[in-house]
Amino acid sequence: MLAIIGGTGLTQLANLNITRREVVRTPYGDPSGALTFGEINGNEVVFIARHGYGHTIPPHEINYRANIWALAQQKVRGIVAVASVGGIREDLPPGTVVIPDQIIDYSWARKHTYFEGADRPVTHVDFTLPFSPDLREEILRAVRGVANCARDGGVYACTQGPRLETKAEIKRIENDGGDMVGMTGMPEAALARELGVPYAMLAVVSNWAAGKHDSATEIHLDAANDAFAAAMKKVHKILECMSGACTPCHMTMGN
Repeated sequence: MLAIIGGTGLTQLANLNITRREVVRTPYGDPSGALTFGEINGNEVVFIARHGYGHTIPPHEINYRANIWALAQQKVRGIVAVASVGGIREDLPPGTVVIPDQIIDYSWARKHTYFEGADRPVTHVDFTLPFSPDLREEILRAVRGVANCARDGGVYACTQGPRLETKAEIKRIENDGGDMVGMTGMPEAALARELGVPYAMLAVVSNWAAGKHDSATEIHLDAANDAFAAAMKKVHKILECMSGACTPCHMTMGN
């Protein structure tokens, strides 16, 4: 069974057959919401809305530990996280879907590990490749199956939120090597690694980051919503293809 983390729009996949919802309790508190179980082309998936089903939980208040723990307890074979990002790199305009391969973490004060407390030994997990190579390759095969409607590779920079970044902060992130900026990839990816669950991301570019192109003086969120909606159609196709139904998305890379 594949796990999907994302917004409520993913429950509206044309061929997602919802079978049940389940409220799950964890040792780390309550997840963002109930787990939604369903099938895509006969393949079982479980979905959770990262920000809650009413989109009411800001990035810095998400109970990442509870969300990842709840999914791991379902014995999922992997987690595909869908996340909105701002584009920094020139070839990542709004409407692009990216499968990042690296992370820079600028977040702070989040519960970011399961290995803490007086009764737990100090444990270090390897995080050289923060996204599972095997799961990334599975996503890329799906991308190729729907006419290459996403880009392979990029550095995801995770900021604290919920405010957007300043122009100077984006310049710093760009100088550090960041290609896109979001607020939720960490500690999600690291927690999945601690539990041994493969994790990969579909990053949806909804707007240019601060100071880039038409956001030189202001980020226009209304336009970002339109671009995000268009890109989500690509995400739907990719997830469908991962479940065995590849149909062309009729969208070229970067559109």
